[in-house]
Amino acid sequence: MATLLHLDASARPGRSGIDPYGSHSRRLSAHFVEQWQKTRPDDRILYRDVGQHPPRPVSGEWIHAAFTKPEAREPWMHDTLTESDALVDELLEADVIVAGVPMYNFGVPAGFKAYIDNIVRVGRTFGFDRSRQGLPYWPMLTDMHKRLVVLGSRGDYGYEPGERMAHANHVEPHIRTVFGYLGVEDVHGIAVEYDEFGDERLVASLAQAERDIEALVVTMGRSLEESLASA
Repeated sequence: MATLLHLDASARPGRSGIDPYGSHSRRLSAHFVEQWQKTRPDDRILYRDVGQHPPRPVSGEWIHAAFTKPEAREPWMHDTLTESDALVDELLEADVIVAGVPMYNFGVPAGFKAYIDNIVRVGRTFGFDRSRQGLPYWPMLTDMHKRLVVLGSRGDYGYEPGERMAHANHVEPHIRTVFGYLGVEDVHGIAVEYDEFGDERLVASLAQAERDIEALVVTMGRSLEESLASA
């Protein structure tokens, strides 16, 4: 049995195709999870909606607490890190992370940025030692072989590498950088485009994204099964 962590970051509460003004990224992430459960019904699903219930942004107190060694923390420091600890615990439990992340003004939504800032934790997801030769930082999730799927939506089109708007895409590259820093290197991205146009190109993009998700579920499920069998 594996654990799948399902994240949604859209400010829109519903799903396109079902709810008026619903979210495309929520539609895609739900489709992935539904397809996953068809093939792996016994897997555990964790759900976190950082779009509707965003984590608290990092504060000066948070930084002070996080960079104080656990054995030296005062009670208020543990309280300050309670939410962050819960988010990190979920991440550590997950074999697969599926994140519905729409593009807002060329980057990730504020709730997802707050999520990222809460899971990048010294001593828990990355290590740091000033006396270490070479880079003082190292990833702590590398040996956990986690898989990340980023399911996005964009108002315009042409944001894939080599396309007309690739230079302005700060969603998938940002997420890949952050999770790679933690040691998650197996990353897949599928996105819907043409939302602002709302024409047949959007319909085709949604259909293609759902087909790509179904194919990815099959290949990723097989890969995960092989990894679990050899563990």
